[in-house]
Amino acid sequence: MSAEDRELIHDWNEDPAPGFRVQLDDETLRDGLQSPSALDPSLDDKLTLVRIMDGLGIDTANVGLPGASAKAREHILALCREMTGLRITPNVACRTLVSDIAPAAEVAQEVGAPVEVCAFIGSSPIRMYAEGWEIEKMVALSKEAVSFATGEGLPCMFVTEDTTRAHPDHVRALYETAIEAGAKRICVCDTCGHVTPSGVRSLITFVKGIVEESGQDVGIDWHGHRDRGLGLANAMAAIEAGATRIHGSAMGVGERTGNVEMDLLLVNLKLLGWFDGDLTALTDYVQLAARSVGVPLPPNYAVFGKDAFETSTGVHAAAVIKAFKKGDHWLANRVYSGVPADLFGLEQRIAVGPMSGKSNIVWVLERHGVEPSDERIERVLQAAKTSNRQLTDEEVVTAAG
Repeated sequence: MSAEDRELIHDWNEDPAPGFRVQLDDETLRDGLQSPSALDPSLDDKLTLVRIMDGLGIDTANVGLPGASAKAREHILALCREMTGLRITPNVACRTLVSDIAPAAEVAQEVGAPVEVCAFIGSSPIRMYAEGWEIEKMVALSKEAVSFATGEGLPCMFVTEDTTRAHPDHVRALYETAIEAGAKRICVCDTCGHVTPSGVRSLITFVKGIVEESGQDVGIDWHGHRDRGLGLANAMAAIEAGATRIHGSAMGVGERTGNVEMDLLLVNLKLLGWFDGDLTALTDYVQLAARSVGVPLPPNYAVFGKDAFETSTGVHAAAVIKAFKKGDHWLANRVYSGVPADLFGLEQRIAVGPMSGKSNIVWVLERHGVEPSDERIERVLQAAKTSNRQLTDEEVVTAAG
């Protein structure tokens, strides 16, 4: 925020910069497709999404599970080939089994470029009890899987599912083993959406200690779900605590209630000054994801929903209209919005509804080339006051006569 901005907006937020560039891993085409409501997009849509991700500055994208099916492998191959000409890099999800990782190695060989393996295993006592697992067996599987991946020349991230409900001794045993076997990243997961921001900070601090004790250069990822509605807040807490790469998906689609919203994460990083890329294409990303995954964007979805920058409330609209009439689009985008619409390729919109005043009606009529006479304003005002909803612009013009 510039000095000029601060004269008009006093910022009470205290968010110290993390001291590192926050990396982003997009899970739309893996965890996103595990949403019960999701469709598997066409390959063309997947390729377009990856290109948009690249343009937004997203670092990596999980493109699926290569051992899942012949179709999954075909799409993964095509996506990985596309990424060889882009800055964004691919990763794939695999269980901590050599049989799962071998197909990933084959993909990397066919593409002729590295493919990061995300080798995952459950880590919480409740999961261990349900599965009948013993920690010794889990450690052995993890060592074998990570060693195989690194032996194949594949970068490897070791993922502990349900880390936020795991015992510290088990977390330490699994991560130490993975690091010794060559994992270059470890991923802390809130698989069931259990944790609160305070728990995130405690857990990431604990994991940072394990990494520091190892003496290795190992990155820490955060993968969160939003069963308690805390996904984005937890992601910000993870960055604050030292997680260097955050996972998310378009609109937060994913297993059950979904993941961290990648689009809203980018919005917040931009507003905090922690991301300096051009995000005007974020709307394209969200809209394509909504269409291709078959999950409609709620009208009240932050920033990208239909209602995000639209108001028909008289007092609120009047402030925005006054800013526009000053010819000050900077002011219009901020006077009644905590998110400047223009940063994301969007704009403020004034509408007419039951709580509107005359200024709303004048604005809409003038925008449609209709002279806002007193008679026309009164006719529209009566139509609006007797309506149980906001009027469309076409209805406003019709009511004006």
